Amino acid sequence: MSPLQNDTFLRALLRQPTDYTPLWLMRQAGRYLPEYRATRARAGSFLDLCKNTELATEVTLQPLERYPLDAAILFSDILTVPHAMGLGLYFAEGEGPKFERPLRDETAIKALVVPDMQELQYVFDAVGCIRKALNGRVPLIGFSGSPFTLACYMVEGGGSDTFSKIKTMMYERPDLLHHILAVNAEAVTQYLNAQIAAGAQAVQIFDSWGGTLAYGKYQEFSLRYMQKIITGLKRENDGRKVPVIVFTKGGGLWLEDIAATGCDAIGLDWTVDLADARRRVGDKVALQGNMDPNALFANPAAIEAEAARLLASFGTGSGHVFNLGHGISQFTPPEHVSALAQAVHQHSRQYHAG
Repeated sequence: MSPLQNDTFLRALLRQPTDYTPLWLMRQAGRYLPEYRATRARAGSFLDLCKNTELATEVTLQPLERYPLDAAILFSDILTVPHAMGLGLYFAEGEGPKFERPLRDETAIKALVVPDMQELQYVFDAVGCIRKALNGRVPLIGFSGSPFTLACYMVEGGGSDTFSKIKTMMYERPDLLHHILAVNAEAVTQYLNAQIAAGAQAVQIFDSWGGTLAYGKYQEFSLRYMQKIITGLKRENDGRKVPVIVFTKGGGLWLEDIAATGCDAIGLDWTVDLADARRRVGDKVALQGNMDPNALFANPAAIEAEAARLLASFGTGSGHVFNLGHGISQFTPPEHVSALAQAVHQHSRQYHAG
């Protein structure tokens, strides 16, 4: 593997000095880019795109050809893990991901086991191929869904507005949910370690639905299992530390608890004040975020002003990775992302002088 030419992102995650604030975007390779839509059409389906090493590499690199981003993120999906468990992932047109065999009865739940990682070899092949194609340009981020977020899809059978099925299970049969979460945590640990072995230089745990939980339930059913993963991760590869980012959407109430898991950085959604978050976690972890993705619909001057406001909120010194507070919208004008990247790199330098 080629040596890194730009390690600003990794250094920021470890709170080491940087010349500017690095930038990457959740869902940076996606439907807002016409070149992605063209590749997706060639692939045939979303899952086929994920499983095609060459095309997954192509779409991972597409945003880097357009924008001066400081990291690439593996093109894949969080639901590859439950798919490998035999739940039958498919994508219904206009409805998002669904499972043919959701976990609804005790027998199916107790039969759930950690999948053979060979079932996910296509993901690790993509990681290796992307690393080679990047040729040391920027670091590559690997990722997984959190055990609770994966369980939401596995029990609900797809996306949900109410999470009534999984929450009913949580209150009535917490033992069953704990079994699902324990299996998921072990699977995710193996999955992320395999991504690291294949070449991922940082990893992010997407806890998209942890923020829907009540106080106390979040700690018991989401955070506890993410902490197990972090404890089991290989934290060094090629003689370099592999940072871990935890992103709980809606998790702003629990930053101190998240910081205590042993992660290196906390992803923040747009409801959190960066200055306040920095005061609360001190020098324990770096912070990533947290621009409202809808700000990218505004004109370039407004985008620049919002980026400048967020950079000022974090203030001087390292330990901030600029990102959105959630994934970029498919309706975002691509040229507005150019305005954001330019604004972040230009305005952030004043906070890193000396």
